Amino acid sequence: QVQLVESGGGLVQAGGSLRLSCAASGLTFSTYAMGWFRQAPGKEREFVSAISYYGGSTYYADSVKGRFTISRDNAKNTVYLQMSSLKPEDAAVYLCAAFDSRRSGSYYVPSDYSYWGQGTQVTVSS
Repeated sequence: QVQLVESGGGLVQAGGSLRLSCAASGLTFSTYAMGWFRQAPGKEREFVSAISYYGGSTYYADSVKGRFTISRDNAKNTVYLQMSSLKPEDAAVYLCAAFDSRRSGSYYVPSDYSYWGQGTQVTVSS
C-alpha cells in the first residue's frame, strides 16, 4: 500500500532552520506531484508548497515564499522542504501529500491529493 512518511520536524528557535523529508513507497513516485501542507491546532489545513512530478515547477504560499524551498529526488522517492528564517507562526504539523499528475485538480486544494502522510510536528520558540 502507499505510504508517505515525514521526518525532520522538531523544536527550533525563531530565525532557525529545519529540513523536512517525506519518503514515499507503494506508488510510482515520478508520476506524482508532491505537496506540503500544515495544520495548526484549531485551524484549517493550509497549503505550504508543491512541486511538479518532474521537479521543474514549484509553488509556494505567500507566507513562506523566499524562506522555504521544496525539492524532490525521484531516485530516492523523497520530497524535501527546507525551511529557513522560521517564525512562531510557522509552528504546525507539517504533512506531505501526493497528487496524481494524471488527474485534474489544483495543487492548492487538499482534497485533490490522493495520499497523505501522518505529519511531523514543527515547533518554533520565540
